[in-house]
Amino acid sequence: MAKSKLIQAAAITFAVFLAGCASTSETGSAGEASSTTGTGTVAQDEELTLDTTESTQSVTSEFQALLDQTIVYFDFDKSEIRTEFRTVLNAHAMNLVANPNMSVVLEGHADERGTREYNLALGERRAQAVADYLMLKGAAASQIDTVSYGEERPVALGSTEADYAENRRVEIVYQ
Repeated sequence: MAKSKLIQAAAITFAVFLAGCASTSETGSAGEASSTTGTGTVAQDEELTLDTTESTQSVTSEFQALLDQTIVYFDFDKSEIRTEFRTVLNAHAMNLVANPNMSVVLEGHADERGTREYNLALGERRAQAVADYLMLKGAAASQIDTVSYGEERPVALGSTEADYAENRRVEIVYQ
């Protein structure tokens, strides 16, 4: 929730920054453009630009940090997206919307419990859930492919609950 508020704040900051850049001159009472002399207004404008640039850099680094998260984890025998991954998926959706030539493959995985066929179907449901979420947020269906590996590509080879939790995932792979 805090990350989504951060993204919203970043979007508002960026919009304010763009709006501030749109007006570069003041008009006097006769409708003529006038320039401000003295250091007061210029210093304020420079200060605003510096603060906005720092905010934009901070937003960019936060956004990149979200894009660097390319794994979405799932609960046992579930394909519903957990709340904590929505902000990450929102960032990936925004990235796809902003870059229509970009595409992703969503690789669905499951832990070793269950039959091979069941786990392939579960991995597909998980990948499809992520695809549906990205499309709901504006990504085009043509930008998204899904594949299920079921239990065939575990990242954790043990048989503990922690190992199983690492294997219940969808990996977002940019093409």
